[in-house]
Amino acid sequence: MQQFGIHPSEIAETEKEIDEQILEIKRLVEENNKIVAIGEIGLDNHWEKDKKEIQKYAFLEQIKLANELELPIVIHSRDAIMETIEILKGKIVPNKKGILHCCQLNKDLVKAGLEAGLYISFAGAITFKSSKNANEIIEMVPNDRILIETDCPYLSPEPNRGQRNDSRNVKYIAEKIANVKGMTVEEIAKITYENAKTLYRVK
Repeated sequence: MQQFGIHPSEIAETEKEIDEQILEIKRLVEENNKIVAIGEIGLDNHWEKDKKEIQKYAFLEQIKLANELELPIVIHSRDAIMETIEILKGKIVPNKKGILHCCQLNKDLVKAGLEAGLYISFAGAITFKSSKNANEIIEMVPNDRILIETDCPYLSPEPNRGQRNDSRNVKYIAEKIANVKGMTVEEIAKITYENAKTLYRVK
């Protein structure tokens, strides 16, 4: 399975360039039946804070493309909580839903994502001692909307924080969610597996 998209931290300089890239993405998707989503797309005010408007343009145009191709989207949002919420509550919304990837632990963002029909994907940050509201955020998300991920090579969870991340660490994220929800790791693994199959329409 693959996904294609214009990442906000690698954004072009002009709308014309973005339009050309989107046409190329459309061509690639139409030629490859293994493409399951448009992403990562979204907003990044950490690395590209001087390109806010062009990021928004690319984000919205890629939501339109995903709707045309009947694919879900994978949203990257970093230091752009209010802007992401504004788009999620706007007129151009993802028809096939999608994911708030590596979701920031902000109640308003998670609420807006859930209201937009998105899945909330948790990464290593929920295990950090500095993530004071992680439990509250986890409890906000219904079981049928939870996903887990590594965000490899970044955000290694406790007890491996600071090391290079990989898929072996996803068990610690599942353990954290299981502890908060009073479930077993096996139950969380099954739930998130089935959620991913549903989202990506994998038989």
